Amino acid sequence: MEYTLKEMMTIMAAREIKNDDIVFCGTGISMVAAMAAKQINAPESTIFFETGAIDSKLDEIPMAVGDPRVMYGAASNSGLLEAFATMQNRSTGKHVIGILGAAQVDKFGNLNSTCIGDYFQPEIRFSGSGGGCDVASFVPRCLIFMQHEKRKFPITLDYLTSPGHLDGPGARERAGLLPGGPTAVITNLGVMYFDEKTKEMYLAGYYPGTSPQQILENMEFSVDISRAVAAEPPTERELRILREKVDPHRLVL
Repeated sequence: MEYTLKEMMTIMAAREIKNDDIVFCGTGISMVAAMAAKQINAPESTIFFETGAIDSKLDEIPMAVGDPRVMYGAASNSGLLEAFATMQNRSTGKHVIGILGAAQVDKFGNLNSTCIGDYFQPEIRFSGSGGGCDVASFVPRCLIFMQHEKRKFPITLDYLTSPGHLDGPGARERAGLLPGGPTAVITNLGVMYFDEKTKEMYLAGYYPGTSPQQILENMEFSVDISRAVAAEPPTERELRILREKVDPHRLVL
């Protein structure tokens, strides 16, 4: 079956979510990925939102975390404080996984969602951290969504908004953060993971119609491509669920 790159990205992210994961997600494609995972490969996963809704029915895709549809049929409706406390409590939140986006990501998975150019005289000013820095700092695992362009994979970030693996092994702990950090960067060309020893990004999978060399050409820094394999395209079942049950009105996709 034919599919779009956005659908490919969504399915690749959904496959990263495990059955006992507690998914802390925002709006847009991250919400679609979390909803798809719950209906495809991780039915026992739990989705919760920073506005406090936990394990909602999500019969229709909400357009924002403040959309009343995030609260429909929820197991619990609390608030911002409870949501972030759940995220930060490792005794109960060891299975929490966050899904983030940003304007820039470096080879250690550090994110910039604040500005392009000098902070005090930026070329572009973005919305900033929101809850992104908290998510990146406290959850055990993060998935990162990015468009794959050279300017989005710089050698040095214009601004560090949310920590990944900082400058390598042990850096998070030295900075007073809990172990964790990003596990995957999912783009419209492929999927990158992070090496367990060096904490540096490497190419794990490339999509049909792309190549490892094409991916390297769209990054300022080089990554290891020796472990890269062709990613499995979405199955007919995955696409059917994505299109007919998760986002039938194509509000995000």
